[in-house]
Amino acid sequence: MSRIFDFIDANQPRFNQELFDLLRIPSVSTDSALKAEVRKAAEFLSAQLSSAGMEHVQIVETPGHPVVMANYLHAGSGKPTVLIYGHYDVQPPDPLNLWTSPPFEPVEKDGKVYARGASDDKGQAYIHVKALEAWLKSGEKLPVNVKIIIEGEEEIGSPNLVPFLEKHKEELACDMVLVSDTAMFAKDTPSITYGLRGLAYMELEVFGPNRDLHSGVYGGALTNPLNALCEIVAQLKDENGVIQIPGFYDDVLDLSDEEREAYRKLPFDEEGWKASIGIESVNGEQGYSTLERKSARPTLDMNGMWGGYQGEGAKTVLPAQAGAKISMRLVPNQHPDKIAELFTAHINKIKPEGVRVKVTPHHGGHPAMTPIDFYGLKAAGKAYKDVYGKEPLMAREGGSIPIVADFKNVLGVDTILMGFGLNTDAIHSPNEHFSLEDFHRGIKTSARFLEVLPEFEKD
Repeated sequence: MSRIFDFIDANQPRFNQELFDLLRIPSVSTDSALKAEVRKAAEFLSAQLSSAGMEHVQIVETPGHPVVMANYLHAGSGKPTVLIYGHYDVQPPDPLNLWTSPPFEPVEKDGKVYARGASDDKGQAYIHVKALEAWLKSGEKLPVNVKIIIEGEEEIGSPNLVPFLEKHKEELACDMVLVSDTAMFAKDTPSITYGLRGLAYMELEVFGPNRDLHSGVYGGALTNPLNALCEIVAQLKDENGVIQIPGFYDDVLDLSDEEREAYRKLPFDEEGWKASIGIESVNGEQGYSTLERKSARPTLDMNGMWGGYQGEGAKTVLPAQAGAKISMRLVPNQHPDKIAELFTAHINKIKPEGVRVKVTPHHGGHPAMTPIDFYGLKAAGKAYKDVYGKEPLMAREGGSIPIVADFKNVLGVDTILMGFGLNTDAIHSPNEHFSLEDFHRGIKTSARFLEVLPEFEKD
C-alpha cells in the first residue's frame, strides 16, 4: 500500500479543496427550487469519477433526482465485487440563524470542515471516490471489482432507488455493498455498524371547527383541536417510556444476553455524552441502558407540532386545526407498513370526541442486520486496524438507512457500514462538520479494505 498511501498523502490538500467545492453546492433534495443544484452535485461527482479513472460513468435519470453510476471490473471473475453506495443530497440548512458560518460556504476550523453535508454524506461518500482514484492513478492493479452508485434522494427516503435497483439488477450484481454514512463510536475509536433501526414516519392532523374561533366567545363549549392533539400525544407512551400502541412490540427481536453483555463492554461515557448535548439526565424505556435505548430498542418521538397563534404577543384564538409529525424507529423484525397501520388504528381509537383526525404515513424503512461473521466485516476490521492502529468496535446504530434493507431484498447481499463521522458532527443540525483527519484516514481505510478483501474471502 505504500505507493497508494503516498499518493493519498501527496494529494490531500487537493482532495480537501475538491470536497469543499462539492459542499458549496446546495443540493437539498426536498426543495424543488434547488433541483438544478441537486443535479449540479451529480454532475460534479460524475466528473470526479471520470477523472479518477472509473469506467462507464453515467448520470442515470429517475422520476426524481438522478443517480451517478460507474464501475471498474478488471480484477477478474474470481475476485469479489464491491458495490459502493453514497448520497449527494443534503438536509435543509434551517434554522439559518444558528449557523456560525453560512451552511454552503465551507469553513475549516480546528481541523474540521463546517458545512451542510460535510459528514452526511458528501464527506463520507467522497472518501471512496478518492480511494478509487488512489488505486487507479498510483499504478497499482485494483484487486477487486468495484461498482459505485451515488444517489440524490436519500434525505427524502430514496423513493426512486428501489425501482432503480430492480431495473439495473444485473449491472449492480455484487458480493457486498460498502456504505459510509454512519458514525464511529468515538474520536480515534473506529467502529463498524452491524445493525440499523428502521423507520415509520407519520403526520397527524386534528380538525375541529370550520374556522379559528374567539377563545372568549367559544372557549369551553367545544373540543379545541390543539388540546386534543396534546391529549392524543400524551397517551402514546406511559410513565415508563413504553409505547402504548397495541401490537407495537409483537415482532420485536429482543436483545440476547450476549448482545447486552457486549453493550456493557462498550466504552460509553454517559456523563460526557449528556454534557455534549446539554442535558442533565437521561430518560427512556425502563429496563434498558442509554446505549440500548438509542440503538437497539424501538422509539416514538415528536418531531414537530403546530396549531394556533405563534406570533409575537397574544391572540385569543381556538385553532381550527393542529398537527404533529412523529417518527418511530424500528428494530429487527418490525415492518414499517404494519407499524404505520397500528399507529393509524390507535389514533382513531383514542381521539377525543368533537374532532376529526387524519393520519398520513410518510417515508419509512426496514431495519437491517449484517451477520458479524461476514467476511466483508472481517476485512473492514483489518483495514481499520491497519490505519487507525486499533481493532474497531462492533456496534448497532440508532439511525436508519432504509436502502440497506433494500440492498438485501433486491440484490441479495449484505452491507458493510464503514463510518468515519462522529455523533457529535451535528448532522441534520446547524454547524454540521466533519474531521479532515478522518476524511484523510477514511480514504486510506477504504483503499486498504479493497486490498485485503480477497484475503478474507479465501478464508
